[in-house]
Amino acid sequence: MRTRTLAPALVLLLAPLATACGQASGADTAKTVTVTVGYQSKTINTVTAGTLLRSLGYFEQELAARGRREGVTYRVDWQDYATGAPITAQMTAGKVDIGSMGDFPLLINAARGKELKQPTRLVSVTGYNLRGGLNTIVTAPDSKLESLADLRGKKVSTSVGSAADGTLVRALRRAGIDPASGIQKLNQQPSVGASALQAGSADALSQFVTWPGQLAYEGKAKALYDGAELNLPTFHGVTVRERFAQRRPGVVDDFLRAQQRATEHLRTEPVASAETVAKETGLPAEVVYLYNGANGIATFDPALRPELIEALKQDVPVLKDAKLLGDVDVDAFVDPEPLGRVAAAGPRYGLAAGARPELWLKGRSSTQTYATPRELLRAARGADVRAAYVPDAVTGTLWFADRAVWVTEGGDLRAFVTAAGARAYTERHQDSGARTVSYAEAVELAG
Repeated sequence: MRTRTLAPALVLLLAPLATACGQASGADTAKTVTVTVGYQSKTINTVTAGTLLRSLGYFEQELAARGRREGVTYRVDWQDYATGAPITAQMTAGKVDIGSMGDFPLLINAARGKELKQPTRLVSVTGYNLRGGLNTIVTAPDSKLESLADLRGKKVSTSVGSAADGTLVRALRRAGIDPASGIQKLNQQPSVGASALQAGSADALSQFVTWPGQLAYEGKAKALYDGAELNLPTFHGVTVRERFAQRRPGVVDDFLRAQQRATEHLRTEPVASAETVAKETGLPAEVVYLYNGANGIATFDPALRPELIEALKQDVPVLKDAKLLGDVDVDAFVDPEPLGRVAAAGPRYGLAAGARPELWLKGRSSTQTYATPRELLRAARGADVRAAYVPDAVTGTLWFADRAVWVTEGGDLRAFVTAAGARAYTERHQDSGARTVSYAEAVELAG
């Protein structure tokens, strides 16, 4: 847990009074107001409402301006959690005012808030991927598992109720496997699941950012299933306690305004932002950039896009089948009004264009994009490469070039996140001589 404070001298002067009045979320004295924000530092497609936003200090700046107008000192209490579930627990207890989490946890947030008479509202989006590429199923590097069909009867770790669990359930159903009885599901925190995969007590791991990318980058896992194969949007968003929003609508506006500023900073300074998030979280900057970079898997835009809200509605039956919630009125949960109040003054974003190959050389503060994977490989050959990224030829999901599965076909070179994806492609293009090759071979073939 970390706290950033405005007007420290004044806060120290008022500390005894604040202690006497209690430290509950949203508690305030005549001169001090505390705003408690729950975030997930290592779920990096929430950084514009969490890690990056906190490091930039934009929310504190907005509140300082408000405080000067109102004659009040605003204090921000940043509380860091591993998943969305504890944020929801704190919100429904009235101890967290603003939180960020994934689409499946957001629905549970809505349901629990209603049940416990602490209703919440979805007010903005952080990062999204319209195909679902933010979630990935991985196996050990030397695993013999080659497709979803191979998971039948195997031990698969995931976090039940998370977006990654939703990807696992949907992917298994498409493969003709009953998610309830066809596998041995291990309900584990991401870090526990990662350890289980390495120890061999789990055969596969289905998780959200950054776990799959980090494990692949470190050579501790390989991708078995790219969530983008579902072609269903997945996203993270910002939820607020309704009572807090009604009591302090201007503070909610300040948060969204600050989020917009952080989003713009991320878009204009993607490398610097990745380095900042890496420093704050201990994650490799190369992994952060895989998801949050200029061509990253996540697209950042606060807008409550219709396709994302529709996807949220499609998530409800999955959670109901898992008996994690009953009916949820998504339309009532989504509140576009606060963002509408501040969006007019903010930047406008269109849908993300397709990802392009990208090269990050050591010692450089910027990256270079290329038109084709061949051009990327040619540039990487013999260079001092920090990271090379390439989009999947079918799903568009960005992946590390040296961890991708490569296919040569005529004069073209194509990359795939998974071996199953590459195999499906070569089987469809046998007549043109498509075949898989190693990364080293692909580099040689690039010329």
